[in-house]
Amino acid sequence: MYSKIYSVFFFILLISINFACQPNFKNITTMSTQNLQQQTDSLELATFGGGCFWCTEAMFDQLEGVISVASGYAGGTKNNPTYEEVCTGTTGHAEVIRIVFDPRKISYDFLLEVFFHTHDPTTLNRQGNDIGTQYRSAVFFHNEAQKLAAEKMIQGLNEEKVYAKKIVTEITPINNYYEAENYHQEYLENNPQNPYCQMVVSPKVEKFRIKYAAQLKK
Repeated sequence: MYSKIYSVFFFILLISINFACQPNFKNITTMSTQNLQQQTDSLELATFGGGCFWCTEAMFDQLEGVISVASGYAGGTKNNPTYEEVCTGTTGHAEVIRIVFDPRKISYDFLLEVFFHTHDPTTLNRQGNDIGTQYRSAVFFHNEAQKLAAEKMIQGLNEEKVYAKKIVTEITPINNYYEAENYHQEYLENNPQNPYCQMVVSPKVEKFRIKYAAQLKK
């Protein structure tokens, strides 16, 4: 009888010790959530239109400090436009990319620099053979600081005569943004054999990788 009592007592003691030694998962979970919220609060958005979003998405997504890039449409009058509608040039929307970035790792000024050096900002409503208002060069700013940074960048590039012609990039507040259809996201990665990707996107991305090799994600 006594042996059974001792066995039960010993079992209870082991359980008590085991639970006492367990970490406070509630506190750990709360701490992780708080850290995640702090990280999320520190992230910022940038939205650029620089021609076909298959090209721009594939480049910016490789930069260290860029969390994500989504292809989309912005600046138009039509709500929830489709790709086919935007391609008609009648919606007012431009093909854009929306960048989520960590300003502690990459600055908005540097994103602007990459933007202006990876497309032709001097051609109105056109990038190469892609013609139409949907391919216009545009900076859609999310706050006054971004607006001022874009204006300063353009002024400097024009004064230094980096381009033979004057920059025509539109600077406008972000408006009427819609994410593009799922099949447009990470298009180059998912469609490397597409003829347009092989002839236009891939060569452009390769030049970008060479120029900004030091800033690419490891």
